[in-house]
Amino acid sequence: MKVICVENEAAVGKEAARLISAMIRLKPDCNLGLATGTTPMTTYNELVRMYKEEGLDFSKVSTFNLDEYIGLDADHPQSYAYFMDEHLLSKVNIKKENTHIPNGKTLRVDRTCSAYDKKIEDRGGLDLQLLGIGRNGHIGFNEPGDKFVAETHQINLTDDTIEANSRFFECEEDVPRTAITTGMRSIMHAGRIVLIATGESKADAVHAMLYGEIIPQVPASLLQLHPEITVIVDRAALAGSSLADSLFSAE
Repeated sequence: MKVICVENEAAVGKEAARLISAMIRLKPDCNLGLATGTTPMTTYNELVRMYKEEGLDFSKVSTFNLDEYIGLDADHPQSYAYFMDEHLLSKVNIKKENTHIPNGKTLRVDRTCSAYDKKIEDRGGLDLQLLGIGRNGHIGFNEPGDKFVAETHQINLTDDTIEANSRFFECEEDVPRTAITTGMRSIMHAGRIVLIATGESKADAVHAMLYGEIIPQVPASLLQLHPEITVIVDRAALAGSSLADSLFSAE
């Protein structure tokens, strides 16, 4: 596991975009696993800039998003399909048919989940997976639980996740209570993982991911077993860790 610590949130986004753009240039038809939420927004902004100013070509890229709220259609302003279109997909030259997000309005969640896994498998798996991390250690919407779930599945969101995501809705009661999330198998089978975290609120989760026991109560801890993972954080997200002490002791 490689850990890169940079000064602030903007620098985290630029570093993550640099790694993603390198994958696109090395393998133009790569499969990217993408995350949503506040943290990756600076990454997507930088990728859009690279497309406009440096000619980064998305025309052969395929994307697979980690998750979607159950009950929200793609046109809902708080759906992850809407988020991705607003922040990345509509701003680069990617083909619509090459973008994939779980269907939050499906009437057969189990069938939708298994079909999503098969679609990723049929494309040869993910070349690079971009991840954030929740305050409770979740990745995607793989919430703390009694076991790691391998397949894409329906998840009941924890109170902590609902509270954290309520800032995107008019009130907490509007936050959906269930979601579809990519399972740990597709994430762990990605050729490379880039995890980004910013802010002091993520410090405990980052510390548990880096140093803690590998347990399903901290889903991100499983990433310790991935052979090609880069963790990009700002100073605040490493607050209080021994790694932060070693990184900054020379300053």
